[in-house]
Amino acid sequence: MTTVTEKTALRDALGLLKDREQVAERLLESSARHSFDPDTELDWAAPLEEGKWFLPPELVSLYGTPLWRRMAEEQRMELARHEVAALASLGIWFEIILMQLLVRHIYDRPVTSAHVRYALTEIADECRHSKMFARMIDKTGAPTYPVRRLHHNLGRVLKTVSTTPGSFAATLLGEEILDYLQRLTFPDERVQTLVRGVSRIHVVEEARHVRYAREELRRQMVSCPRWEAELTRVSCGEAARVFSIAFVNPAVYTNVGLDRREAVAQVRASGHRREVMQAGAKRLTDFLDDVGVLRGVGRRLWRSSGLLA
Repeated sequence: MTTVTEKTALRDALGLLKDREQVAERLLESSARHSFDPDTELDWAAPLEEGKWFLPPELVSLYGTPLWRRMAEEQRMELARHEVAALASLGIWFEIILMQLLVRHIYDRPVTSAHVRYALTEIADECRHSKMFARMIDKTGAPTYPVRRLHHNLGRVLKTVSTTPGSFAATLLGEEILDYLQRLTFPDERVQTLVRGVSRIHVVEEARHVRYAREELRRQMVSCPRWEAELTRVSCGEAARVFSIAFVNPAVYTNVGLDRREAVAQVRASGHRREVMQAGAKRLTDFLDDVGVLRGVGRRLWRSSGLLA
């Protein structure tokens, strides 16, 4: 098979970059072998299981706090049910932004290239994921949890004006932290079978998306103008700050009968929660540091988000 190859080899702190078309061809082959239709792969008709969690308890935002210790087990499990719906709502919001960023990325690129074909494949994956998350929310019986209006509108700005490297940095931010949490969720037998199944599908397919975004971000950071690299550092740091806030929707506390202000304050003060979020971001922040994104103002914004140890 003939592929379009790079005219000039590119290198960054991680070494020589792989040919863009060859990376895309491998990802297309993986997609052909390991893609899922959630509508048929998962048993949506099966009843929810009595006594099972919707998240591992250690991943529930209030875990280990004084408020958590006062809560009855039933209320803790109810909070987990609402938080999995809030995370799925956040995931849908993010994936809708991601799909628009990918369409912008390929708009001026050769439509027959493997790179574009894989981007279209990823968009199809994200469409299925968003439908899967929406169906899971409906199955849990919890409400949807839209992000704050301010963050919703910031997302509108991001998907409209983001630079190409900024788009891929933001993509990784949304994908890798959720991926970490889901990798802890899908093998956990304490968790509802449906939630584990949704997590497994998402983890398998997101691994390709992360590879695609990492390779392209590396390429963009060594080839883009200096101003674009600087803007990427700032926009990525601001995205991290917004994402860390949006990760817990305060409405979940009200809906399970807790004092919202007290719950939010305890989550912010929770060392366990901080460790979970920083562990989820560690692989990403190490990578962003290596490729030159975590510098200057951008690094300070990452620190203010609480995601950077």
